[in-house]
Amino acid sequence: MASSETSTAKDGNDLAGLDALETPQQVRTPFTTTLREKVLPPVTAIALVLAVWQALVSFEVVDDPSKLPSPGAVWDVAHQAWLEGELLGYIWTSVSRGLLGFFLALLIGTPLGLLVARLRFLRAALGPILSGLQSLPSVAWVPPAVIWLGLNNSMMYAVILLGAVPSIANGLVSGVDQVPPLFLRAGRTMGATGLKGTWHVVLPAALPGYVAGLKQGWAFSWRSLMAAEIIASFPDLGLGLGQLLENGRNASDMAMVFEAILLILLVGIAIDLLVFSPLERWVLRSRGLLVKR
Repeated sequence: MASSETSTAKDGNDLAGLDALETPQQVRTPFTTTLREKVLPPVTAIALVLAVWQALVSFEVVDDPSKLPSPGAVWDVAHQAWLEGELLGYIWTSVSRGLLGFFLALLIGTPLGLLVARLRFLRAALGPILSGLQSLPSVAWVPPAVIWLGLNNSMMYAVILLGAVPSIANGLVSGVDQVPPLFLRAGRTMGATGLKGTWHVVLPAALPGYVAGLKQGWAFSWRSLMAAEIIASFPDLGLGLGQLLENGRNASDMAMVFEAILLILLVGIAIDLLVFSPLERWVLRSRGLLVKR
């Protein structure tokens, strides 16, 4: 009896040892390592771009200096807009439109993607159309949206939806297609069918493709909004980043143009770093593909 208990304990210790070998050791990354590997590279890249930019201006590589303002000139324009209390207004006008439009696209694209992925007839009917709409430049929707809806926020949201919904739906379709059939059979065996199976089995298993579709959908939302703001510039719509870019072009003010371009770029980077990168890490970590540090 004692020999049996000893053998069982030994086997348990052996299994525990094997589990320990397979389990990633969660060690907190030192601050200096994080600084060196994650902070220093982008800071170095930005510094290099600014140095090259300043060199092009200083050595007058561009024939007409007014076509390429210096980084300092762009900073002065942005700083002046900040002092006048206008800079945050530019950003908020566009970001609020973009986020609301993306949320509406999410509400439409998610059920549409599920239906197309699960119903063979709808896939045959709508699949090619969604792919075609995804490849269509969003700027093409601005003229008909203006004619149909007029120069108002509804037109802006319509352009965002037409640009983002196909990407979100196609991303979810791709994610559902990659769900192992074993998961679906196991779900049906446990009674997870219909909406219950979709919520508890299909959607969690399709998360990687779905998140990729959401990320691409946001990119299309932001690009569609900028196209709409540039083309359909109107005082009653408020001054967003797209309108700021168009105003700079009309005034031949390249410092203002570069200010708008940099703000558009910074908003896109910020949304990716604050929303989609953490979401992607969470999905990978929940599947054991990323070690939590």
